[in-house]
Amino acid sequence: MERSTTSDTASEKPSPSHSTGAVQMRIKNANSHHDRLSQSKSMILSENVKVAEPVNRHRRNHSQHNLTLADIISTQDHTVVEKEGYLLKAKIADGGKKLRKNWSTSWIVLTARKMEFYKESKQPALANLKPGYKPECVDLCGAQIEWTPEKSSRKNVFQITTVSGNEFLLQSDIDFLILDWFHAIKNAIDRLPKERSCTSRNLEFKLKRSSSIELLNSLDTESKEPKPEHRKSLIFRLNYSASDSNDRNRVKSRLKKFISRRPSLKTLQEKGLIKDQIFGSHLHLVCEHENSTVPQFVRLCIKAVERRGLEVDGIYRVSGNLATIQKLRFVVNQEEKLNLDDSQWEDIHVVTGALKMFFRELPEPLFPYCFFEQFVEAIKIPDNATRIKAIRTLVKKLPRPNYDTMKILFEHLKKIAAKESVNLMSTQSLGIVFGPTLLRPEKETGNMAVHMLYQNQIVELMLSEYSKIFVSEED
Repeated sequence: MERSTTSDTASEKPSPSHSTGAVQMRIKNANSHHDRLSQSKSMILSENVKVAEPVNRHRRNHSQHNLTLADIISTQDHTVVEKEGYLLKAKIADGGKKLRKNWSTSWIVLTARKMEFYKESKQPALANLKPGYKPECVDLCGAQIEWTPEKSSRKNVFQITTVSGNEFLLQSDIDFLILDWFHAIKNAIDRLPKERSCTSRNLEFKLKRSSSIELLNSLDTESKEPKPEHRKSLIFRLNYSASDSNDRNRVKSRLKKFISRRPSLKTLQEKGLIKDQIFGSHLHLVCEHENSTVPQFVRLCIKAVERRGLEVDGIYRVSGNLATIQKLRFVVNQEEKLNLDDSQWEDIHVVTGALKMFFRELPEPLFPYCFFEQFVEAIKIPDNATRIKAIRTLVKKLPRPNYDTMKILFEHLKKIAAKESVNLMSTQSLGIVFGPTLLRPEKETGNMAVHMLYQNQIVELMLSEYSKIFVSEED
């Protein structure tokens, strides 16, 4: 009894230093009692009640163990992967600045709008998820894709040029693989808006964003009571914007009058203010302008190459400096007196590059579009004599400017092939270089692989059988 009395007295008068601890002990005991009750109740579960899984609050466990690889990849890129695989890649320009060509194997991932280049790895999906790793990304909006056999000695090379001025070469020795990639990338580019649409869409987005910010700012200022001086400035701005819109309408009306009164293109050409371009014009128009059947520029280039380039290694295959080629093009288009023996054109690859560019930029190729299928059917003929005869008949049907230009060009290329032991350019190599340039369908179809093969074979056959195909009229 005395012990209980002392304990009761002690509990009634706790010391200040232990009062907090006593309260905490009581709370802890209450919680533990509640826990025991909950544990005893949870021994029997109804069918509708599900056992709650323990929540793991450790950040590392969340980031590495609870997420699957597919979840990580989906968070990186929400777009659907259309194609992926290994190709050889070389970046030859960055923002318009030329780079040294350096081939490397890359794992390429193609989506609806972009391409990503990853480093070579047996498991690319895992290797590229390292912290801080960012793959090289290429925006396909407004990009251009074309076969460029003259850019490399490797076969099956095509180039992608982006709006920002980046240029990439992609290559594979497997024909069907590289053609499949070419089609997939081309289809992705065709589905996207063109360059102007891309830029306009970005501009529209920026305008919408800026207008929304201005709207929020105006709402914020309207919520406050404007001061008298602010009201005056607002009235001034409204008057200024009204006068500004009137000025714009005045300028628009003046521009419309100017455009309606401007002289036609024919009038400007007759006065000599606008000259006909050599590059990018139809072959027959260039010949009519020069009163000949072979463009003078073609003759000058062929003479220069035969004078100092027949024995140059990789002639017509090696690319010249693009800036110098463009400069030569400008001189030709301005109808300035052209001297290809000048020191600025001393690199013979610049001359050959300009000649290939002239034929590549013809609105209709040297082999007209209407003859393409006929030449393809002729090259399919199994008998060699019949095949040569069919090609010869088609060549004779060509328009006079096309026939004469083709004859002088193939005679020149035959001289190049005759020096194969020195310049390493065989008829097959010349066929690969000039096939897609001189002969192409009007509309690209799914038979591009077959067409590409036939283009090379047609040029190769016409070079090796030149004397039988380009015979004189008397024969």
